[in-house]
Amino acid sequence: MLKKMTIAAVISAAALLAATQAGMAQTKLKWAHVYETSEPFHTASVWAAQEINKRTNGRYAIDVYPASQLGKEADINQGLSLGSVDIIISGSSFAAKSFPPIGVTYYPYTFRDADHLLAYTKSDIFKELAKGYEDKSGHHIVAVTYYGVRQTSSNKPIKTCADMKGLKMRVPDVPAYLAMPRACGANTAPIAFAEVYLALQNGTVEAQENPLTTIEAKKFYEVQKHIVLTGHIVDHLNTVIAGALWKKLSDEDKKIFTEVAQEAAAKATGEIKQNEAKLVAFFKEKGLTVTEVDKNEFRDTVLKNVAFETFGYRKADWEKIQAVK
Repeated sequence: MLKKMTIAAVISAAALLAATQAGMAQTKLKWAHVYETSEPFHTASVWAAQEINKRTNGRYAIDVYPASQLGKEADINQGLSLGSVDIIISGSSFAAKSFPPIGVTYYPYTFRDADHLLAYTKSDIFKELAKGYEDKSGHHIVAVTYYGVRQTSSNKPIKTCADMKGLKMRVPDVPAYLAMPRACGANTAPIAFAEVYLALQNGTVEAQENPLTTIEAKKFYEVQKHIVLTGHIVDHLNTVIAGALWKKLSDEDKKIFTEVAQEAAAKATGEIKQNEAKLVAFFKEKGLTVTEVDKNEFRDTVLKNVAFETFGYRKADWEKIQAVK
């Protein structure tokens, strides 16, 4: 009888444990972004989703939705507040719609290179801006990934800022991205990211700007003749957790989500750096003309013609970023 009771107790305990684990695994989350499945931003996100599941013993099951499956970048940012997404990868330019000062990082020629950007993410000025964004939006930035240096592709040659005058150019519908093209006289068009290839192909626009890795991934080089190394923005993406989810996480889970997101960001950053270094040769092999320009000339034109206040940025923040070593 005692043996039967012991066996029954063991079975009951095992059933309770299984039920508890099953219940814990019911927390399903959506992680969204607008990038292709071949890009490091996606592969690192999938790794992070699996790693969070592993480190929380299956209590969180995260599905990753790439390539604008849950909407354009503006949509997924809104989704954090609407509850339609839980985690996103998106630029500070979109975070700036809630808290404009954080968008100062997109002001042209703010960062010298990738290392300067990454040093900024460990600085007090980054912590201050990230907190300002969280206070306004409720959402929490857990990691930053290097996206690449934004360059220009075009169907007409560009050697100076003045050569862009009248150029029909696709630029994201974000004020900071518009600064360099408009300072140089381009006519900008805010076409959605997923529609850029077709717009270049049918001549709706003649040019666009993105990191070389994106130009390659989206195959923009198939419908462009020139790569112009304007290097106007050293770009980055934030991994953002919806405020509603962040508040529910225990301190232990917050630590896990943060550590995993930062490890994933480091993985993607390393890949982007490696890929970027190879792409000038790749585009030349594809028959495109690659042009070096005088970045100081572009920079001086932007600083002369565009005021920080136009975008709601604080010049003092920009100066603090310039001083980051």
